Amino acid sequence: MAESDARTPRERYRAQVRDEIKQHAWEQIATAGASALSLNAIAKRMGVSGPALYRYYANRDELITELVRDAYRSLADTFRERGGAGADLAGLAHALRGWALDDPQRYLLVYGTPVPGYHAPEDTTRIAGEIMAVLLDACAACAAAAPSVAATALDDHLGDHRDWAGDHPAPSSVLRHALTVWTRLHGVLSLELAGHFAGMGFDPARLYAAEVDALTGR
Repeated sequence: MAESDARTPRERYRAQVRDEIKQHAWEQIATAGASALSLNAIAKRMGVSGPALYRYYANRDELITELVRDAYRSLADTFRERGGAGADLAGLAHALRGWALDDPQRYLLVYGTPVPGYHAPEDTTRIAGEIMAVLLDACAACAAAAPSVAATALDDHLGDHRDWAGDHPAPSSVLRHALTVWTRLHGVLSLELAGHFAGMGFDPARLYAAEVDALTGR
């Protein structure tokens, strides 16, 4: 039996309008980029006045925050589902690429060029931390199955600079591996989605797969 919606008709209507506003926002971002996002332009597309739209989002930054929050939550849910299903580090890496290619604008909003004048609130950082926690779990499992290696200078540094890892108990070698995985995979994805591989004559999927193999010791 479907779960009932306990919201009032007014609350459901408000949620529907907010969702419609976000859909128009994504279309506008795809056309002109997040920095050009305009509530007034969205109001015009929806056939309502600017002041009417401001009843749903107080300003551009509040709307961007909602989009950023949705994007991070989508990736966190994707990682959690894959991690809960037993996906290893390689599985998470390929899930990341699938998520990014499924909606490039969503990826670029959170991992591309920052929107000028916009600062994400603390709760989006918390959601991003959920993503990193799943990655750290996968890297820890990967390390447990691999031969031990000597600590590096970066390991020593990360031992004292691990705020980004939250309360995850991973040793500094796992922190280093997670950062290496994260930066290298995002490097390939960012270049691919920005079109920098166009015309180079190779398949970016093969480059990404090779990076995954190298990072997982395959």
